[in-house]
Amino acid sequence: MDRVQPSEQDVKFLSMIRSNVREFMRRVAHQYAHHPGRLLDIAPQVHEGARPFFPPYITVETFDIDPTAGCTYTGDISRTNEFIPDNTFDFVVCTEVLEHTLNPWGAAHEIWRILRPGGMLFCSTPFNFRIHGPLPDCWRFTEHGLRALFARFEIIELKALETPDRPLMPIHYTVVARKPEAPLSNHS
Repeated sequence: MDRVQPSEQDVKFLSMIRSNVREFMRRVAHQYAHHPGRLLDIAPQVHEGARPFFPPYITVETFDIDPTAGCTYTGDISRTNEFIPDNTFDFVVCTEVLEHTLNPWGAAHEIWRILRPGGMLFCSTPFNFRIHGPLPDCWRFTEHGLRALFARFEIIELKALETPDRPLMPIHYTVVARKPEAPLSNHS
């Protein structure tokens, strides 16, 4: 499947998605990374990952399902990874990953578990984009799906990168969410 020639639109959308992710990372690092902390970058793969965007006083660790990726941690973000204690990270970066998980609800739960109270999630996911690797590519989330997926979090920001001339069909979403200091009463 990866050998299928992408359309001009797909090439354009991929460029827009990558640009959107870079701008998102620049912005959230500037806006939220003011003090030393630990950041987990989930599945950075061959892309730049979070490190170039965050100041040196932020310790960046990496996580991937692929044992050959050379990450700090190897595991499945859709499951409990007992080698990472609860409430470990101040920040979790999860860009272009959720669509590849077999269990996005499990991934949201695991991100919740490993974020400390008050910790921040920076997430992005495509919507109007072709099936792509690494396979599997299982899901596309609307704004409403992302709100449901991250219902336990306080959603600070959810932005759509709109498809030109096609309302209600965004190319891409970015999400900034916070794990509340105390459990939300209706989700505890």
